[in-house]
Amino acid sequence: MTRATDDECLSHETPLKARFNPVALPPPQGGDRDHFADVVAAADGEATETLEALPQAVRDGLKPVLAGSPYIFGLCLREPTSLAETMEAAPGARLDALQARAEAEMREAADMAAAMKALRRYKNDAALLIALADIGGAFPLLVVTCELTRIADAALQLSIDWLLRRAATQGKFIPADPDQPSKGSGLIVLAMGKHGARELNFSSDIDIIVFYETFPERLKDPADAPVFFVRLTRDLVKLMQERTADGYVFRTDLRLRPDPGATAVAISVPGALNYYESLGQNWERAAMIKARACAGDIPAGEGFIGEIRPFVWRKYMDFAAIADTQAMKRQIHRHKGHGKIAVAGHNIKLGRGGIREIEFFAQTQQLIGGGRDPHLRTRATLEALDALVDAGWIDASVRDDLEGAYDTLRTIEHRLQQISDEQTHTLPSEPDALARFAAFCGFETVAALEEKVIATLKIVEYHYANLFESAESLSDAGGSLVFTGDSDDPETVDTLQRMKFEKAPEVIAAIRGWHFGRFPATRSTRSRELLTELTPRLLETVGHTQNPDATFIALDRFIRHLPAGVQIFSLLRANPQLLDMLVEILGAAPRLAETLSRRPRLIDALIDPAFSGTLPDRAAFTQHLDRVLGEAGIYEETLDQARAFGQEQMALIGARMLTGSIPPEAAAEGYTALADALLERLHVEAAQAFVAQHGRVAGGNSALVAMGRLGGREMTATSDIDLILIYDADEDARESDGKRPLATAPYYVRLAQRLISAISAQTAFGSLYEVDMRLRPSGQAGMLATRIDSFEQYQAKEAWTWEHMALTKARVLSGKPDLKARIESCIHDVLCSPRDTTKIARDVRDMRERIHREKGSDDIWHVKAVRGGITDVEFIAQYLALVHADAHPQVLAVNTQATLAALKDAGVLSGDDAEALMNAGALYARILQVLRVSTGGAFDPAAAPRGLQGLLAKVTDEPSFDRLAPRLEKTQAEVIGIFDRLIPPSADGD
Repeated sequence: MTRATDDECLSHETPLKARFNPVALPPPQGGDRDHFADVVAAADGEATETLEALPQAVRDGLKPVLAGSPYIFGLCLREPTSLAETMEAAPGARLDALQARAEAEMREAADMAAAMKALRRYKNDAALLIALADIGGAFPLLVVTCELTRIADAALQLSIDWLLRRAATQGKFIPADPDQPSKGSGLIVLAMGKHGARELNFSSDIDIIVFYETFPERLKDPADAPVFFVRLTRDLVKLMQERTADGYVFRTDLRLRPDPGATAVAISVPGALNYYESLGQNWERAAMIKARACAGDIPAGEGFIGEIRPFVWRKYMDFAAIADTQAMKRQIHRHKGHGKIAVAGHNIKLGRGGIREIEFFAQTQQLIGGGRDPHLRTRATLEALDALVDAGWIDASVRDDLEGAYDTLRTIEHRLQQISDEQTHTLPSEPDALARFAAFCGFETVAALEEKVIATLKIVEYHYANLFESAESLSDAGGSLVFTGDSDDPETVDTLQRMKFEKAPEVIAAIRGWHFGRFPATRSTRSRELLTELTPRLLETVGHTQNPDATFIALDRFIRHLPAGVQIFSLLRANPQLLDMLVEILGAAPRLAETLSRRPRLIDALIDPAFSGTLPDRAAFTQHLDRVLGEAGIYEETLDQARAFGQEQMALIGARMLTGSIPPEAAAEGYTALADALLERLHVEAAQAFVAQHGRVAGGNSALVAMGRLGGREMTATSDIDLILIYDADEDARESDGKRPLATAPYYVRLAQRLISAISAQTAFGSLYEVDMRLRPSGQAGMLATRIDSFEQYQAKEAWTWEHMALTKARVLSGKPDLKARIESCIHDVLCSPRDTTKIARDVRDMRERIHREKGSDDIWHVKAVRGGITDVEFIAQYLALVHADAHPQVLAVNTQATLAALKDAGVLSGDDAEALMNAGALYARILQVLRVSTGGAFDPAAAPRGLQGLLAKVTDEPSFDRLAPRLEKTQAEVIGIFDRLIPPSADGD
């Protein structure tokens, strides 16, 4: 490829008309209209004469150009004099004159409107010259891009000087040199991307970053520096990109600055240096390769680039950085076999074989080798390819192939943008539009254009595919996945949409947030590198869930809440099955996912072989707990360790159930066995701590009695625990024998308080369970601890029916064998006492109505409190057990399902009713288990994650979630009917 220099092309002697020789374009589209004649007709005076005097070959060459480009035609029609002067002047002299004119007009501009007009006039006239020199063959590609960059640099510098002069007249700024106010101002404007590399395309946005140093002698109030420079930057953007009747200068993008979602448009130099040193990412290193001080205080800008040189150019590339560079490549890479190179509708910048692949090919190798070899530290893409050849990184033949492709693709890119001054890189997809475009590019047929473009794209694709060809593939999703830079990659949006994400821009924005290190887990370089590696596989896995968008939101929340990232991201990278399991939990159980994010060490346990093995029973939990607490020292440390153990094991039980390792019924047993082990140990620990303070009571002993769901072995992930503390002591014991003695009754009341605190108090490790002791004798009016003889007397003579109903689920958890045996004997004797069936039925119905008034629900998903729900099933079992236990003591089985089965075996409950009630209880229990581990509040089926809906259908053996609501309604109606039949209203209507 021939690289003409500026001196060769910007001759001040030869006019453009003498060098204007466009590729033979087909006749202009649009009938017989002569667009050149229209321009001549719009001219007057000297311009008319000049245009009419142009050589016929030039006039014939201009006609198809004006017909094919509404933008160029519009510039000429609005200012025919500009076309005349452009064709008569030498290109270099013309561009110099335009810039000089703009400088003079900007010095005279009295207000923003006048400044904007001068800048737009400069841009329009210069763009017209460059477009005609490009199409007419007077400028090769590198001169076109360099001169477009020159306009952008000049426009920025003129704007900044005008703004600083205005600030000086307002008394806000004190310039070191009034003629050059930006000199020594501390205002740094870095050109990035193509602008920084002097490679602007015809309709480029310009990417800039604005930094500032605070020089006290330059500002009236140095403390106002942040406000001053932010306002100036906003006015700079307005001058550049606001559209007026004269158009615009350049669309200006500031989003390549550090963390643009969280920072001001102008950033202090110390703040920027701190960011790049601590949070800078490899893609930002790649972007900084092209950074150039283009306007403002140029020496200060060059000094800043020098300061961040160690960030951009690492002297030694460690394996993690290389892996991250490979991950950048994989994110942008499209796997072979996915998609097809085509012409119609192809994006020649971002698509396969496009311009970005050439740029990335050079940049990644510059990043790896530039730290050791300064020769590789060049901004321009073609210069970088030359340097890579010189350094032995690539063969000259590869360089030649890519340079030729670059020239072809950039030229086509310019033609696309010269048609309507649109920032587009996509070839027309409609046949007629593609035919017109082929003609505008000088191809006789569409087939000729297609042949050239396809051959070029394939060359780039071939060389690009060989870059890091040994890099591991983390995803087979196919398609572009690019999250670097400042704007959404259109092909990435398409890829995410193919992966079933409906809100692709929100996904891209969230992943960018990960890259910017805004959260604890992404603040270290290594964690971001690992997460970059994981991203394609994460998205692919999330895309396979029932609701990818909702699951991704949960994933984003999970990552935001992680206290650290390296360990868990490494685990997920090394264990794809763990990643799948985590995503499954995220999609179905936001509540459990929240727990996992707060306690990332639980993730380790998910890959432990024991996780998928047999669920621990009470003995196994006790043994494990003993090992954990054996390392604890003081009492408070023991409580914290017990909390951590309990919370982690509860989360693991929930994860097992959600991933199908255990059924919901087994989860209830697991939660109960865990609670049994914890409560027994905490009872012992609290008693020992109490003895250390208050001594012992003669003959003293206490026992814990479990009630409710704990007693019935029906615990869920959020169950509170119903307890009764019963004690015994020698009859003549008056007080304990410690340094701080207590009388017997207060001793055990205080012990109960100590135990409740040990179980439920919030510490840095959270709490274990909420404790409810209202089932003790006399309820809230009674003592927290009850003496055994008082308990016996109360249950035999004073207890209400509802208290005996509760007693059907009573289980003694801990205590000395003799006290445990006495409590169990008391419970058995009380429950086996003869009953007045009518009175019991009336009391049960009254209790049911009171509960429904206070806590009832009409929501079928509130399976515990709705009529016909869990409470009704339990009340039926408890009622039947109370009235038949004297004749059939075997029906006292504690657990509701076991009680119903025993009632059936005893002939008390018919087979049909027993089956209906047991099926209802099992259905409700499965739903309750899943909801308790998955959600933090009431269940709304319409808003529930699809993953949760699918899980509910799965555990209830329904083919779809939609079938579950009708089944619940039918089941609840059946239970209500059985309740009314088995527990009839009393004859007097009470």
